Amino acid sequence: MSKKAQTSPTAKGARSAVRVGGGKTSGSLDIDAMLADTNTQIIVCCGSGGVGKTTTSAALGLRAAEQGRKVCVLTIDPARRLAQSMGLTTLDNVPRPVKDAGANGGSLDAMMLDMKRTFDEVVEAHATPEKAEQILNNPFYLALSSSFAGTQEYMAMEKLGQLYGQATSFVQDSDGSLTERRWDLIVVDTPPSRSALDFLDAPERLSSLLDGRFLRLMLAPAKGPARMFSAGLGMVTSALNKVLGTQVLTDVQTFVAAFDTLFGGFRQRAEGTYALLQAPQTAFIVVAAPEPDAMREAAYFVERLAAENMPLAGLVVNRVSAPGAKGISGAQAEAAADQLAAGNAKDRQSAELLTVHAERFRVQTRETRLKRRFSAAHPAVPTLSVPALASDVHDLDGLRTIGALLAGGSELAG
Repeated sequence: MSKKAQTSPTAKGARSAVRVGGGKTSGSLDIDAMLADTNTQIIVCCGSGGVGKTTTSAALGLRAAEQGRKVCVLTIDPARRLAQSMGLTTLDNVPRPVKDAGANGGSLDAMMLDMKRTFDEVVEAHATPEKAEQILNNPFYLALSSSFAGTQEYMAMEKLGQLYGQATSFVQDSDGSLTERRWDLIVVDTPPSRSALDFLDAPERLSSLLDGRFLRLMLAPAKGPARMFSAGLGMVTSALNKVLGTQVLTDVQTFVAAFDTLFGGFRQRAEGTYALLQAPQTAFIVVAAPEPDAMREAAYFVERLAAENMPLAGLVVNRVSAPGAKGISGAQAEAAADQLAAGNAKDRQSAELLTVHAERFRVQTRETRLKRRFSAAHPAVPTLSVPALASDVHDLDGLRTIGALLAGGSELAG
């Protein structure tokens, strides 16, 4: 957990500190009111994998655009579902306009984070051409920018800060032309599972790597007080040369020396973005499915956001089972199915239908129990349930349907 989190309330004691929409008290989650509120400028969707988080993000972005907002959806999820549902052939580090999306002056653009490209852009923007070339061609930098744990989340913070901080930006159409755009709402689709909140720790993690005592020792001049350590450091360096190879150690030393002038700017911008995530104009939406593991993850997200003093808008539970026929319980359906199972073809067909009803009743009962348990543990969190669709979402009409369901979702414990 970051240093900021260490000074925040504990997760257990922070439930009453959950901020809704920047400080309001709890209630039902009103999606349309949140999207229409121009004070809401950033929406962050987080949740475990496979709960419909990417689809929810895209649906929110589309619905906001068709309410007149200028929206950019930033996805960090490596899946390509977002591009497919929006009719885009490519989705990359450049925002691209979504055709046939938007109304009343609204617009929708989408992009997928390319963490290496974003890292390169930061280096190119904040270093001299000579220093940038030295860093970009360094083998250690190539490994760091492509695969180091936490780099993706850190670059997500950089990109969010860029999108929010730019007075104007440009989107690239399919023909390569550029259109100037200024967004008033950014929707962020985070990675699946608990790594979705790793961007809260990313600045501290990258700081620990680049500002660590070990790397600084490798650059320490052999003069003054440092001279007494030179013999020991020489032994360590010699040992590392045998393990890593002389070239690897040289690459690390060269990278740290070149990157040192940029490091303060990285930390400053990350802290600025962190503060932006805590600001009233940001709203976090936790997305879950009515399954035990997903609801446990949702509880973790809610408690972690509270501990970090992040503004939580509420919880969306996706893919909730539709209620079966009224007037007959699951037990009654099972009993009737048993009696009809040995009858004629028509009776057996009725028995099969009763069995399906009994199973649906059991699933719905289990889901309701899970949702009520969550509400009892987190009564301050506004929630809603969204029913499951018969098929997957693969186009704008499907996203519109999800958006309408989100806007009209029932309260969680229903």
